[in-house]
Amino acid sequence: MAEAVAERIIPPPTRRDWIALLSAILGAFMAILDIQIINSSLKDIQGALSATVEEGSWISTAYLVAEIIIIPLAAWLAVVMSPRRFAVTMSALFVIASLLCSMAWNLQSMIVFRVLQGLAGGALIPFAFMLILTKLPARDRPKGMAMFAITAVFAPSIGPTIGGWLTENYGWEYIFYINVVPGLLMISGLLYGLEKSPPRWELLKQGDYAGILTMALGLGCLQVFLEEGHREDWLESRWMVVLAVIAFVSLVSFVILQLSRDNPLINLRLFKDRNFLFGSLANIGLGVGLYGTVFVLPVYLAQIQQYNALQIGQVIMWMGVPQLLIIPLVPILMRYVDARFICATGFFLFAFASFFSGSLSLDFAGDQFIGIQIFRALGQPMVLVPMSILATAMIPPSQAGSASSLYNILRNLGGAVGIAALATILDSRAKHYFDFLREHIVPGNPAVEERLASLTEQLGDPQAALMMLNNQVHQQAQIMAYNDAFHLIGILLACSMVFILLVRPLPKNPPPAG
Repeated sequence: MAEAVAERIIPPPTRRDWIALLSAILGAFMAILDIQIINSSLKDIQGALSATVEEGSWISTAYLVAEIIIIPLAAWLAVVMSPRRFAVTMSALFVIASLLCSMAWNLQSMIVFRVLQGLAGGALIPFAFMLILTKLPARDRPKGMAMFAITAVFAPSIGPTIGGWLTENYGWEYIFYINVVPGLLMISGLLYGLEKSPPRWELLKQGDYAGILTMALGLGCLQVFLEEGHREDWLESRWMVVLAVIAFVSLVSFVILQLSRDNPLINLRLFKDRNFLFGSLANIGLGVGLYGTVFVLPVYLAQIQQYNALQIGQVIMWMGVPQLLIIPLVPILMRYVDARFICATGFFLFAFASFFSGSLSLDFAGDQFIGIQIFRALGQPMVLVPMSILATAMIPPSQAGSASSLYNILRNLGGAVGIAALATILDSRAKHYFDFLREHIVPGNPAVEERLASLTEQLGDPQAALMMLNNQVHQQAQIMAYNDAFHLIGILLACSMVFILLVRPLPKNPPPAG
């Protein structure tokens, strides 16, 4: 009984605790920012490194694979090395890897340096989340989650804007240089805020290496499969089939291993908790919404509206900047309104914005997206802060590491699965709509004859007019495919809204340790 009471009581945070927490959150922000910031600069980097589009995609994939492998290991490594030594080491590695990325001389070196950067950055994300669960008592936790929300929802939104601006004005190398100053600040804050504690190297002998191997192999292969599957035509590629089989066998083995051990690497039994289960399911939908939107919208603006990186960033910025004003208000609102209803409202606004985005036309460009982006900006903070609290309300501090790893992995996987599905939909539905529209472009159709006559008069060449009509039909088919993609995002966000309504309300008092 005494142990249970001791576990659930967390003393009020000191100034050093807050500095450590803010430093860790800054690290998580930079790590998530670096996922999206590079997308605006990929063409420039590919040109500088003499890489094709297919080869250049590995610059992003390498980071994501490394990140998703390290996230579940972060809690265990923090115990082995001591939290302070682990956080400082990963922060320093992140800064060094960022500088190395800016100095990459070919594609191979860039991929190696991005792997190092992903390993370091991926470790900082669950570490920040874990500090919130272990350093803050229940009454202060909404403040901590609000800070973490900036990393999870603001960083992906602002990444393309910063990346586009830096690339256009200074060069692609500067998207890596900007990590240096924040990196030095977070190292200083972590050194000051975290207490020294001895490492526990003896735990290396007791490490669940079978679990580590199956987890790393499974998640790594799954991430590569999701990132590269679309380009390789999924299971039509032998390489993709091999990856899918390895991922499936490895992850099933990992689950069996974790459920059969008393002290697993990741405690999967946390899913027995109703709030954590439904909160995690809703988190998958949020991952699709966050990363899917930031994937589809820039591609639409570039492909259909011919926007450059800076112009795309200026549109996406409207989803990011307003959140800075809204996020601090969410913890205050949670004092008076049930967190479930706040979260459900946020999902509703986010889903509404996605459904409204699915009414695209040729004239639907940046200005028309501003109102939609503001709706997203209202919805996202209302989702992440209360959802994180709801999901982890009944999780004792001793399980903070596992909870943090699982929660963040699922959001990232939701984003990866979402982007893979959306990329496939954009391709397949565009072909479907093109074939459908082309069936109606036949001689004898008065509308077609009138359009061809108008284009011929305009261009002075019947063949050129026919070619332009074909391009216009193809473009219209692409727009219809983008509408389907936004509708899918909206549907999954609506499902997440249902999941969050199924969780239990927050307890008025801290829960007993489980």
